Parts: sequence; structure tokens; C-alpha cells
Amino acid sequence: MIFSRKRADAGRHDRDERTTEVLDDYAAEEGLAPSIARGPYDISEAPSGVARLDLGSLHIPAVPEVEVRVQADQQGVIQQVVLVHGTNALQLGVFAAPRSEGIWDEVRAEIRQSLVNDGATAREVEGEYGPELRATVHTQDGATELRFVGVDGPRWMVRAVFQGAAAVDPAAAGPLAECLEGLVVDRGQEAKPVREPLPLRLPREVADQAESDGDRPAEQPRQV
Repeated sequence: MIFSRKRADAGRHDRDERTTEVLDDYAAEEGLAPSIARGPYDISEAPSGVARLDLGSLHIPAVPEVEVRVQADQQGVIQQVVLVHGTNALQLGVFAAPRSEGIWDEVRAEIRQSLVNDGATAREVEGEYGPELRATVHTQDGATELRFVGVDGPRWMVRAVFQGAAAVDPAAAGPLAECLEGLVVDRGQEAKPVREPLPLRLPREVADQAESDGDRPAEQPRQV
């Protein structure tokens, strides 16, 4: 299925960054916790007043011209979430993590080794969210560029995989970068094994409509 959502506000980075710097300086002087400049956010810290698509553990901000494509089973349980804008795509996953430490460093090393074992080339670079992987994989359609970004949160980790020009040049991500920055994670309180995917579900009304219409999942970009 394909969902296309729109958001009224856009473009705030320069203003927000300057404001955040001032607020963080004040917070440091007062002994307060620094403000969060951008997401992904934990649901306890997410900004209010933003239209989002509620998929359970992930709440995706509505950004103009971005399609939210999901692949779900007959029970409405989502197997894959891909955001698409033009020729760029962003695949999202969210996983349980321990309370005491993040897991992206360990997961990133394992992804890199798996890529190399499959004959791909992979290198680690410093990105906006810290260390990330850029890889070139070879498929029947030729070489495909991928960029793996990981964000550790409180008891969760988001894995984001960019495809298209956004995999080579982060500046080309455009609205997809906005989606990642505005993403909200609802971890829940249940105990879960580390790295277990957090549950994603279609909104109830959408699942009911899909069942009555007999929709088939939309064709997805390459799954990684």
C-alpha cells in the first residue's frame, strides 16, 4: 500500500540551530539537560503540533511530496517501511536496545562485515548522526549505492538506509532527511530482547480498508 501525507511547515534548520545553541548554553549554565535539536525523538520528548502517521513504534512526520510505502501481512503487521521522494528512498527499521548503552557501533560493524562477505564494498564515514556506512552492492540491475545511518535512543535504535543520490550525497536527501529528523519512536514499556524489531502496524482504519479492498503491497525499493 502507498500513503502520501503532507505537512504545512518546512525549512527551519538555520533558525533552529541558532536557537538551540542559545538554549543549550543557558541550560549548561543552569545545570539543565540540553535541548534536542532534531530527531529521531523518543515519544516522551517529541515536539507537539506535528502531523504524523502512527505506525505503532514509529510515527512518521507528514512531509510534502514524500510517499510512505509499507508492506504488511494479512493481520496488518508491517514488514517493511520505505519512504520515497523522486528517485531517492529511505528504508526505516526500529529495534529494541538495552537501557545502559547503544548498539549502533556493534550493529554497524556486523552490517559492514556482511556486506563485504557478499562482495560489496563498504566504508565508514562520519555523518550528521555520527559514524555511518556507505556501500556499493552489485545486483542484476547493476551497482546500487546505499548509506546506512544509525541513531541510538533510550532503549531503542533506528536504522535508516538511504538509496539513490541521497546514498552518495546527504545533501540530496531533501525531504527524506526531514522525515528522519522528525521521526518519533514509541518504544513502549514491555521488556524485549535486544535487537528485536519493535512492532509496526497499519492504522486500524487503513488495515480495515485494505482488507475490504483486497489490496496488494506496493512494489518496494531494494530491501536491505
